[in-house]
Amino acid sequence: MMRMNYYPPCPEPEKVNGLTNHSDPSALTILLQLNEQHGLQIRKDGMWVPVKPLPNAFIVNVGDILEIITNGTYRSVEHRATVNCEKERLSFATFYSPREDAVIGPSPPLITDQTPPQFKSIRVHQYFKDFFARKLEGKSNRDNMKIEHPN
Repeated sequence: MMRMNYYPPCPEPEKVNGLTNHSDPSALTILLQLNEQHGLQIRKDGMWVPVKPLPNAFIVNVGDILEIITNGTYRSVEHRATVNCEKERLSFATFYSPREDAVIGPSPPLITDQTPPQFKSIRVHQYFKDFFARKLEGKSNRDNMKIEHPN
């Protein structure tokens, strides 16, 4: 899938969300920020950190599917978009995911007695149906896929 994002200038940017905080449901997201305008932020250690746009550079985000397949080895990136009071922001996002009839879950070679499965397995079609039925907020769909293990 591909999506173009347009964030118009806003006279009161502190009162607006460009795009609420979330992690992408895909395996990988490749993002091109067209006009090199600030606005993308990632959550790191509980803080929102701006991602400096670089000319002609792609940003690659790990999505929830890759976190699930790697049983948590690679963590999906929670991010959000803010708006600017003077300039518009444009970006293109390309999302890479398995086929709809595939099943996603932790890769069997990564499952051991020491590293039990951290996520349920599910068909990709159902996974995206569940994602789009939820509010875009944090890592709520990924969290829904987690398996709770007794300590």
